[in-house]
Amino acid sequence: MKFIFRLAIKNLYRYKRRTAITAIAIAIGIMSFIIVDSIFLGAKQDSERNLRLYETASLRIYTPDYWEERHFLPLEHSIREPAEVLQILDGLGLDATPRTLFTADMVLYRQDFGEDGTLPVTVTAIDQVTDSTVYKFEDTLLEGRFLQPGEMDGIILGSWFAEDIGAEVGYWVTLLTRGNGGFYEAFDMQIVGILNCPNPNVNRTLVMMDIQAADTYLAMEGAVTNIDIALGTFTDLDSVSTSIKEAFKKARIALGVHSWKEMAKDYLAIMSADRGISNIILFFVFIIAAVGISNTMMMAMYERMREIGMMRALGMHDRSLYILLLTEAGGIGFLGSLAGILLGSLVNVYLVEIGVDFGFMLRDMDFGYRVQSIMRGAWSISTIIKAFLSGVLLSMIVALSPVRRAMKQDIPTCLHHQ
Repeated sequence: MKFIFRLAIKNLYRYKRRTAITAIAIAIGIMSFIIVDSIFLGAKQDSERNLRLYETASLRIYTPDYWEERHFLPLEHSIREPAEVLQILDGLGLDATPRTLFTADMVLYRQDFGEDGTLPVTVTAIDQVTDSTVYKFEDTLLEGRFLQPGEMDGIILGSWFAEDIGAEVGYWVTLLTRGNGGFYEAFDMQIVGILNCPNPNVNRTLVMMDIQAADTYLAMEGAVTNIDIALGTFTDLDSVSTSIKEAFKKARIALGVHSWKEMAKDYLAIMSADRGISNIILFFVFIIAAVGISNTMMMAMYERMREIGMMRALGMHDRSLYILLLTEAGGIGFLGSLAGILLGSLVNVYLVEIGVDFGFMLRDMDFGYRVQSIMRGAWSISTIIKAFLSGVLLSMIVALSPVRRAMKQDIPTCLHHQ
């Protein structure tokens, strides 16, 4: 085996141009796979973080009826005793905040916006005292100031939304909506701040006001539509959710606990599709390797047919020749995979530390990712190992066919091959 291994290395060096060309093709494919997988993984990690910090929190509490009709934001199915729920969550050591979400028509006026107009919006009413323990909006203030507790006429907008409608701090708008009893209510609000949120979905749509003001205007009588809970990144959501449900059961409170994954099924579907794209790229890597190695080995077989015949005539067993030729193919795969991993890792250092700015695309197009502009990569050891082993093993597998064709020839035919 030592002799066969040394001979395989010499043969790779002897046909170094052909070896280099095939190895480069494999390296480019492996490098592309590592880079694309890194970008998808980095976008996934950033999106999940931005979902929890700015959109869904880790867990959210609804009434069962509200959950069934959550897309319509029904105020009549709100949580009637949020203080009792918050007390239970505090006893479990959880950070939580009440919120009220409702739809409204935003009326714009000519004196501020240049023309009159109306557009539908979703308003998020927050408790300024507790909201910062769950969400991180105070770190994203771009202009103006944040809401004051109990402020009755102030709202905050996302920067992209403000840019789209031409809004500035100090402008006035009117919100027209239906209250808890079905009545219509209109109230004037002044834009006091603009947030530049890392989550593009929030940045495009955010309209935020104080929860006490919403309670007054909508006649909520202390009720809220949901209570959001913040958890650590690596916390077991299922175990915490089970603990909350057990506590609610003891207190005879009929509320549901839902994770961010249940509320972000569209995002998870995109992630699943992107993993499929990554696997398709790996498949094309296989095709490149298969064609390159197959052609290389077939040319080597025809060029070395007399050499193979001579080695067989001198007593070298077919099994040893199989091992020799497959070792050569595996060597090409090894060199190509190693080069691809090194090149991919070098590029990935840049992706992880600096990233690529896709803001020109993400500003006007919604790809489902919760990433505003810069998409960074992430390290995945399993991907690197999978890419390396795939390159080596595939090179050996696709070499089987030309090797078998050469070995089917008898020794005289091989010796007289031109």
